[in-house]
Amino acid sequence: MRAKHKVAVIDDDLEMGRVVKDLLTEEGYEVWQFSSAAEALVRFKKETPHLLITDNKMKDIDGLMFLKKVQSDYPEIVSIMMTAFGSIETAIEAMKSGAYHYIVKPFKNDELVLLVKRGIENVKLKQENKVLKRELNKSFNLESIVGKSAVMSTVFELIKLVANSNANVLVTGESGSGKELVARALHNSGARKAKPFVPLNCTAIPENLLESELFGHVKGSFTGASVDKKGLFEEADKGTLFLDEIGDLSLALQAKLLRVLQDKQIRPVGGSQLKQIDVRIVAATHRDLKIMVKDGKFREDLFYRLNVVPIRIPPLRERIEDLPLLVESFISKFAAQNGTDLKEISSEAIAILMAHPWPGNVRELENVIERAMVLTPGNRIEKTAILDSALEEAKNNVEQLHADRPTLEKLEERYIKMILSEVNNSKEEASKVLGVSRRTLYRKERVYGMVSDDTPEPAEDRNETVG
Repeated sequence: MRAKHKVAVIDDDLEMGRVVKDLLTEEGYEVWQFSSAAEALVRFKKETPHLLITDNKMKDIDGLMFLKKVQSDYPEIVSIMMTAFGSIETAIEAMKSGAYHYIVKPFKNDELVLLVKRGIENVKLKQENKVLKRELNKSFNLESIVGKSAVMSTVFELIKLVANSNANVLVTGESGSGKELVARALHNSGARKAKPFVPLNCTAIPENLLESELFGHVKGSFTGASVDKKGLFEEADKGTLFLDEIGDLSLALQAKLLRVLQDKQIRPVGGSQLKQIDVRIVAATHRDLKIMVKDGKFREDLFYRLNVVPIRIPPLRERIEDLPLLVESFISKFAAQNGTDLKEISSEAIAILMAHPWPGNVRELENVIERAMVLTPGNRIEKTAILDSALEEAKNNVEQLHADRPTLEKLEERYIKMILSEVNNSKEEASKVLGVSRRTLYRKERVYGMVSDDTPEPAEDRNETVG
C-alpha cells in the first residue's frame, strides 16, 4: 500500500479549515490543519507536505507573502490559494509567484477535490521529473557499483587502473552480477567519457540481422534495406562499444569481429568501402570462454584479442557482506521512484537475505526488495515481507547453514557473516555472541576476506581467548 499524500490546510477560520480537512480526509489524504502560517512553518521544518492549501487573508501574515516564502524555502510543495471573489487579482499574482492554482470562496466540494487531485498529479510529475533528471545525470562511475568487500575493492582498483587505457576488456560473471555497470564505469572513468557508450546484447538481435547491426548496411543490400544505415561500431566511434553475452556470437560473426579488431576498419553489409573506426571494446559473458575455445565454439584468436584485461565480477554469494549496502541502495531507489518515504529493514529480514544463495545475483536481490517494499504498508520491512517475496530457499538456509554440507571453515565463515548482519556489523556485539575476542574476530574476517589487509587490528583484549 502506497503512503498517503500529505495536504496542509492553513486558515485562521477554524471552522472553514475543519470542513476542508474532513472533506479531503474522506478522499484518502493525510491532512494537517493549522490556524496560522507560523504554526505551519514550524511543522514544515520537520516534515513537509506534498500539497498546501492556504487562505489569502490571515491575521498573522498576508497569504501572498506566506506563499512566496513557502515557494522559496520548499519549492517541492505544490500550493493552492483560497481567496474571496474580490481578491482574484491577488490569487493570479500568487500563481505568478509559483502557486499551482487558486480557488474562490465559497466553492463546491467537488471543485476543491478535483483541484487537489490535479495538484497531487502535479506533485507526482515533479517527483518523476526529479527521478528522471537524477537518472539522466547519473554518472555510471564507481559510486554506482555498491560494495565494500575485499573482492569488490579489487574490482574497483582494476577499473581505476585500466579506465584510461584503450585496451580491450573482458568482463566475466554470472547473469545479474552487474557486468554492464562495470562497463559503464570503465567508460565514464576514462578519457572516452565524453563520447558515446553503445551497448549491445548479442542474444537480443536475430543472427541474420546482427551483422548489419554491428557494421551497418547500404541501401538495397538485402530485402528491407531501403536506406543506408550506420552500424553500432560507427555509432560508437571515439567511444566504447559494450558487447554483452559475446559468447553467443556465431563463429562466422566471430571471424568478422576479429578482422575489425585487427584492422580497425569496418565494411557495411553490401558495401565496398572500408571505414576507419576508433572504438574501445568491452565485452562481457556469463560463459566460460576458455572451455568454449577448447570445444571449438569460440575462436582462440578472438578470445585473446578480447581478453587483454580480464575483470571477473564475483557473484553476490561471494560478497554477501555487501548485501546490507545493496539493500539500502535499492530501498532509496524505489522510494524515490514511487514517491514514498524511505523504509528501514529489520535485522531478521537482513538475516534471511544473507542466508539466501542468490542464484540471480544482484538483479534478483533488487527484485526482492522492490516486492518487499510493495508488500510493506508501514515504514519497516519485516522478514515476512522478504519470505513473501518467494525466498523459499532462505527459509531452509537460515535453519540449515550446512544444507550443502560445507567444510567447517566455510560453515564458520557463513555463521560469522550471519551474526555480523544480525548485530548491524557491531564487532563488539558479534564478539560476545560468537564467544571470541575482538582480535580473534578480526583475524577471522581477514582470513575470509571480509576486511582489507590494511585495516588496523583492534587493541589486545585483556581476557582474550584463543580462537
